[in-house]
Amino acid sequence: MLKEDKTNMTQNKKAVLLLSGGLDSTTCAAIAKAQGFDVVGLSFDYGQRHTIELKAAARVAKVMGLSHHVTAKIDLRIFGGSALTADIDVPKSRSGTEVSQKMANDITGDIPVTYVPARNTIFLSFALAFAETQGARDIFIGVNALDFSGYPDCRPDYIKAYEVMANLATKSGVEGGGIKIHTPLIDMTKADIVRKGLELGVDYSLTTSCYDPDENGISCGQCDACHLRLKGFREAGYSDPVAYQ
Repeated sequence: MLKEDKTNMTQNKKAVLLLSGGLDSTTCAAIAKAQGFDVVGLSFDYGQRHTIELKAAARVAKVMGLSHHVTAKIDLRIFGGSALTADIDVPKSRSGTEVSQKMANDITGDIPVTYVPARNTIFLSFALAFAETQGARDIFIGVNALDFSGYPDCRPDYIKAYEVMANLATKSGVEGGGIKIHTPLIDMTKADIVRKGLELGVDYSLTTSCYDPDENGISCGQCDACHLRLKGFREAGYSDPVAYQ
């Protein structure tokens, strides 16, 4: 059962959560609920090779008691340009330390081929529309700028700029109250995220993070996402409950 955080209670205001079914978004869901938000989940079937994450998102939404969960279907394969949406091999065998050190310290370096062009911008735009129809003024996204793969749309400056735009471009922003984009994980390491989730009672066996699972949904253990996840559990002093090839 998820534990409740008595600090910063929000009296069950509604919040939209971007829910992939992975470690980060699931932890983000637990934090939002612990802060007292009535959480509605938004997932995306966008043509990703790892569609197994949609089943994980549905599990998470059900077990964690999200009040509503929808999946938007958009096909980013028509653009391609990513190992997740095109016939491009997913990079394997870089360690979690190599990934986070190389990319987090120099965003001007090579952006990995698992970057999906403008994905968070697209997802947040859908979240804005969903929030307005739900009467929500809060959006949660599990972006992280420490142990991450180097995606430019995970940086604090990007989120700040997007929030400014959101409040210029929406009825909610113009009429008062405004839209707040919450990024509770942005300054946390993967180990910190794991610890926080376990503290709040998250069952990480419900989740998946792998970019290239097998036909049975078993994680490869070799892609950047797997390495970063395993690094987080290792440094937090816990075993990852999901299966690996």
